[in-house]
Amino acid sequence: MKEILRQRFIEQIFVMFGREPRKPAQITERALRAHELKRMTNKQDLQAMKAHMRSHEEKSTRWRNRRWLTLIAINLLFVLSFALDIQILEGALTASRFIGFHLIDLNSAIQVMLAHKHIITNLLIGTATVLVLWILFGGRSFCSWVCPYHLLAEWAEKIHLWLAAKKLVTDQPIDRRLRSVFWVAFALLAVVTGYTVFESISPTGILSRAMIYGSGLLALLWVLALLVFEIFFVRRAWCRYACPIGLTYGVVGIVSPVRIKYTLDGCFHEGDCRKVCLVPHVLDTVIKGRAVDTEVPIGPDCTRCGLCVDTCPTGSLKFEVKGLSKLM
Repeated sequence: MKEILRQRFIEQIFVMFGREPRKPAQITERALRAHELKRMTNKQDLQAMKAHMRSHEEKSTRWRNRRWLTLIAINLLFVLSFALDIQILEGALTASRFIGFHLIDLNSAIQVMLAHKHIITNLLIGTATVLVLWILFGGRSFCSWVCPYHLLAEWAEKIHLWLAAKKLVTDQPIDRRLRSVFWVAFALLAVVTGYTVFESISPTGILSRAMIYGSGLLALLWVLALLVFEIFFVRRAWCRYACPIGLTYGVVGIVSPVRIKYTLDGCFHEGDCRKVCLVPHVLDTVIKGRAVDTEVPIGPDCTRCGLCVDTCPTGSLKFEVKGLSKLM
């Protein structure tokens, strides 16, 4: 069983780098029994259970609301600290200082050190603090709980889905391996040019600095162009297929104790969770016959946004801290 779970863990890492999820070659005995029991269940009984769950289902936005409030509060604290000169949270998301503690965005630190071609001690101190923070809370939690562009892209996605329902637009998915290519490309650009090229076009940094200090029109037009592209052509294009920040924090999230865990037994495999997921490839395990065990942690590319937890009518997806009880 340990070998099966280890293989699943490795597969999740490859999926994060762009490989398409694949049907597992091996499944634990208890998972096989659970899958077989589901196949043996009378279809009429299954439909009755589904109908019962739907009739008692309460649409929740609990985790989404918590996340939006947290994201807005963090970014607002940057703005107020600067505007009121209270020096609680100085700087911007790329580099800041919280009550004297230096905080350096991991991807920004990598870009700066590659551009300067040597390790900068002061950067390492601030980076270490952030590294520990996101190891504890889950690397890509930064994306959904802190990044201001992520929130705008989430709202843009709602517009895209509304237009798609009206058959006014169609989604054009892109090969997810492109994000890894962009990560390497921006790293090479930093080395070759001696300049942090990515930081000049990163919508995360642009929006953070714009809210705090104001920003040039050209930079904001670039962010607007990205959102327009996502609304009319490829939803969440930047976050899913281009942004190296997500990949950097995804690697950090490999060892994070905070995660979402899937429980096979109660799942009806209706796919509502995958429809709302911001990175649906991480929920491949909820497809009928794909779970390698009766309890499977979702992979490191998960943003811990909680939308699937809010949506699941049976509670088969829940937050948990590894080794401790479920959060909810």
